[in-house]
Amino acid sequence: MGFFSAIKKIFGGEPGEAAPGTVAPEGSGPVAPAPAAPAVAPQGGASETAPESASATEAVASSASPAVAAQETALTLRLREAEPRLSVWLGIVLEGVEETGEALRQRLLFLLRALDAPEAEAQAFVRDFEGWLARMDYRLVEEFRSELQYRLALALDLEDEEDERNRLFVKISEGLSRTREQLARGLDTLFAGHGELDEAFWEELEELFIMADLGYEPALELVERLKERARKEKITQSEGVRELLKAELEDIFRAPRRIAAVNPPEVVLMIGVNGVGKTTTIAKLAHRERMQGKKVMIAAADTFRAAAIEQLQVWAERVGALFYARQAGSDPAAVAYEAVERAVKEGVDVLFVDTAGRLQTKVNLMEELAKIRQVLGKKHPGAPHRSILVIDATTGQNALSQVKLFKEAAGVDELILTKLDGTAKGGVAIAVAMQHHLPITYVGLGEKLEDLRPFNGADYARALLEAPSSSAPVGR
Repeated sequence: MGFFSAIKKIFGGEPGEAAPGTVAPEGSGPVAPAPAAPAVAPQGGASETAPESASATEAVASSASPAVAAQETALTLRLREAEPRLSVWLGIVLEGVEETGEALRQRLLFLLRALDAPEAEAQAFVRDFEGWLARMDYRLVEEFRSELQYRLALALDLEDEEDERNRLFVKISEGLSRTREQLARGLDTLFAGHGELDEAFWEELEELFIMADLGYEPALELVERLKERARKEKITQSEGVRELLKAELEDIFRAPRRIAAVNPPEVVLMIGVNGVGKTTTIAKLAHRERMQGKKVMIAAADTFRAAAIEQLQVWAERVGALFYARQAGSDPAAVAYEAVERAVKEGVDVLFVDTAGRLQTKVNLMEELAKIRQVLGKKHPGAPHRSILVIDATTGQNALSQVKLFKEAAGVDELILTKLDGTAKGGVAIAVAMQHHLPITYVGLGEKLEDLRPFNGADYARALLEAPSSSAPVGR
């Protein structure tokens, strides 16, 4: 999406028009306004490299003092000579800027202009970011630098560039450190104690997988798959199993192709038990969509906990999404129905529908979720377009039972695995993918908005099996 079209979609008109206000049905409780902001995307998309346009530099220089113009000319030369990576460009323009203020504002505008961003849209991006800084009460650049780079990567459609992929790999590697420590130590001991592949080796490997929280059945299946792969590839020594395991994990996590096209608005049903991080995950997903130029609404259909509505409202304000809610105790299906109706009227691109998260063993919860799905489909054909189950990596085998019950009762299209950082039970991702054949689309690696990252099976396998020295950080 280009700069101009992105800002029109969000503001509902020309750049500079008032942002959409609060969305709430009659009879609902008060909801806060959610400021909108545009995505910023250079013409040409992710293939943009070092700034090439002289006109952008000339426009900046003509309106600046001689000293500032000279400084910006020097910065332009450095940008043109620098390695074409977002982290490098950002490092150059932020040199000497330590806290929020006019200097930061001008440097960010300079970078966006250097990337040929139209002036109105560059200004809108910076205004949105400054609003977020004020709400979060950040002052020092080092407190929010990684968030700024993340926003720019999303807005500029640069998330797939090598620098961002390396940053993601480092985060996943750090998140899996406890799981890797346990598994890698066991693998090293196993490989050192066995030369030839024999039954004793495979039995010990199965035990090792069970200890990594794969569970009995997935561990047994994985060992059988490795045996077959070793036979086909004529691997006879234990050390060769490490690469076989990496390749097998990549196959396990390979997501099937699916039709991405939807009849707007795209309705995303968010499900999961209390405590898994569902509310913050919704906020992070909404943030990603907002930074990519989409108009987003969040609907609070978990009406059984007043706190759930309030928390979701706060997050909607932080990420600049529209918010729809009724008072606590309202019929969740009715809230979902009305939210879709309002989303259609407002020209929303993506609607996230939160749902209740009482224990998955409660039959009435599953019946309620099924009702919400039926109501959504009746109101908006094809909805929900995606049903995302959020599970907590730290719960280990309990996550498997959650997936089974939710999949049977309410339908699940994809999984998001939260709290992967700091757990020794990261192996549950393998078990879930093997047993339920559902794609893991994102993983939660921390509390910040930037800490929800796309899941990549190859990166997960590397991070789980390779030594930490092979995942040195790249960029900031």
